[in-house]
Amino acid sequence: MREVIRARYRIAVVLGLGCGLRQGEVFGLSPADIDFERGVVHVRRQVQLLMGRLFFTLPKGGRTRVVDMPEAVAGELTDHFAEFPASEVTLPWGGPEPERKSRTFALILTTTYGNAVRANSFNTQVWKPALMAAGVIPKPAEGERWQGSRKDGFQMLRHIYASVILEAGESVITLARWLGHSSPVTTLHYYAHFLPKAGAKGRCAINALFGWTSGESEPVPLAAERL
Repeated sequence: MREVIRARYRIAVVLGLGCGLRQGEVFGLSPADIDFERGVVHVRRQVQLLMGRLFFTLPKGGRTRVVDMPEAVAGELTDHFAEFPASEVTLPWGGPEPERKSRTFALILTTTYGNAVRANSFNTQVWKPALMAAGVIPKPAEGERWQGSRKDGFQMLRHIYASVILEAGESVITLARWLGHSSPVTTLHYYAHFLPKAGAKGRCAINALFGWTSGESEPVPLAAERL
């Protein structure tokens, strides 16, 4: 996906896969939210679409957060800034109603006209053609709509991010904080099956307590003698 998506929108794949950001959070990210010195991304807002109107609002759950930014992501962002300068976008804050107070932010990802990205347009005009180019979904027949399921949506990048982080041995608590989950229990509910050899460390600790050495036919009664 990163290689076949349109160049302007490549950074969306990078941020979803490399930092676990939700689609709306990517659309609402500003250069001011990127801290290259500390190596973190401040997730402070998202762009939402409701009743055909775009607006800024807080990330899901009404909580801002700080996410680790790997060097690979920082490098991609630097390249993106050089090729696609940020554009200032003014939208209502907190809802689509025109009477709401508007706020202006420079956004990392905008359309070629410098507007905020609309999720529905992005999904049909950018995301699904890229899925087809990557061989994930077939090309629709003439006159038919794009095929594909929820598992092929932008959210899959976030799932891959979480699975890679957990399989690398990062703690569930840390991952929950990076994902913006209200509790590590939520993270475990979705991603427990990605934990590598769940229970293996505890099993080894108990074996050591009883003096058991892997591969021996009989347990060594070292710890048992202490009980």
